[in-house]
Amino acid sequence: MADPTKVAGTNGGNGKKTEKLTKRENRAIAFAREALRFKALDLLVLDVSGFSSFADYFIICSGKSSRQVQSIAENVESALRETGVRPLGVEGKREGHWVLMDYGDIIIHIFYEPVRSFYDLESLWSQASRVDPEDGPDEDLEKRESR
Repeated sequence: MADPTKVAGTNGGNGKKTEKLTKRENRAIAFAREALRFKALDLLVLDVSGFSSFADYFIICSGKSSRQVQSIAENVESALRETGVRPLGVEGKREGHWVLMDYGDIIIHIFYEPVRSFYDLESLWSQASRVDPEDGPDEDLEKRESR
């Protein structure tokens, strides 16, 4: 069996290469997969560790309505809480236009589509490399968090 920590890595979209993923990158991938499981749209994972002192990864995704944004946020928070992971803070869930979920080294941004276009975080952090949430070991979140 192949070493589950060696997977197709990311290097900013310049082609795939094999590299060892860090535990933090694996966590970011696991969090992103949870958002996708709850129908998050246009999901993007950015490695901002080289540009930010307050986080290592941003997960940016969208919903087609404020209710869908709220639902994604509630379900992701609940799923992560079941594994013992609690946010340091959650902002914007009531309005559902831009929910920011702070997990310390990982910050999840869930936008209502027009608001995402307006703030355009992808352009603001364009120097950050992108992480493909399909990369990484095929394990569920509980197994990953128990390590």
